Amino acid sequence: MAEMAVTVAAGTLRPCSGVSPAASGNRRLAGWRQLAPAAPAKLRLSSPALRVPRAASLAAVEQDGSSSNTDTVPTPKVIIDQDSDPDATIVEVTLGDRLGDLLDTMSALRNLGLNVVKASVCLDSSGKHNKFAITKSSTGRKIDDPELLEAVRLTIINNMLEYHPEASSQLAMGATFGIEPPTEVVDVDIATHIDIYDDGPERSLLVVESADRPGLLVDLVKIIADINITVQSGEFDTEGLLAKAKFHVSYRGKPLIKALQQVLANSLRYFLRRPTTEDASF
Repeated sequence: MAEMAVTVAAGTLRPCSGVSPAASGNRRLAGWRQLAPAAPAKLRLSSPALRVPRAASLAAVEQDGSSSNTDTVPTPKVIIDQDSDPDATIVEVTLGDRLGDLLDTMSALRNLGLNVVKASVCLDSSGKHNKFAITKSSTGRKIDDPELLEAVRLTIINNMLEYHPEASSQLAMGATFGIEPPTEVVDVDIATHIDIYDDGPERSLLVVESADRPGLLVDLVKIIADINITVQSGEFDTEGLLAKAKFHVSYRGKPLIKALQQVLANSLRYFLRRPTTEDASF
C-alpha cells in the first residue's frame, strides 16, 4: 500500500510529509538531565507533576467499529524518539488501523506540562501511525527529563488501553492499566539482550531489549548514570510485551572502551534479570 499522511491542525486535514524528521547525523545533542544513582528498589513515579492522567471519558471512543473485539488484535507500539528532531521529542503510537486522532491523548500530554507543537497521522501497510512532536511548556524545548519521558509513555499506554481495552492482554502494561493482564509470560532471562557498538569518534550506541514494565525507562537511565556514563540521546520503543531502547552514550566525551562496555552490560543485565517487587508502586 502506498504511504500517505495527513496533518491534524485546527480541526482540518491536509496532505503533509509527516512530523519534521530532521536528520540528526553525527550532530551532538543536548544530554538528558542526569539522575541520582539508581536505588535498589523500583522507582516510584509519585511526584504530583508526573501523575499519569487517565482518559477523560469513554464517550470519546471512536464509533467507526474499527476496534471490534472479533478481529485479531494488532501489536500495540509506542515509540519515544529523541534523535529525529533536535528541538522536539517525537512520539509515535500504532495499533493497527484502530486508532483515531488521539485528541484525548494530546489533552493528557498537555496536562503533563507539555505542548503538542505538531501532530500527524501516517497510513501504510502496517496501519495508522499517530505522531506527535512535543516540547516542554516551560522551556519550549524537547524533554530532557527521563521521569517525564516515562510519564509520557505511561500516559499514552494508559489512554490506549482506556479506549481500546481489547489490547490489554497484548501489552505488559495491561497488568497495571488494563482490564486483562497478558496471557503470555515473558521469560526475562531469554528476553533480555544488551549490545554496545562504536558510534563514531565521540559516542557509543547502547541497545537494550527486555520485558517491559512501568518505570523501566527511568531505571535504565539511572543505572547508566550510576557509573558516570552520559546519555546524549536515544529512542525507547514499547512493542507488545517488550521494551527496546537505543541510547547514544559517552564517557567524558568519548566512546566507551571495552572494559567500561562490559561494566555497563553487566550492571544492566543484573538489574533487568533480578526479581522486581513493590507492584503497588504505581
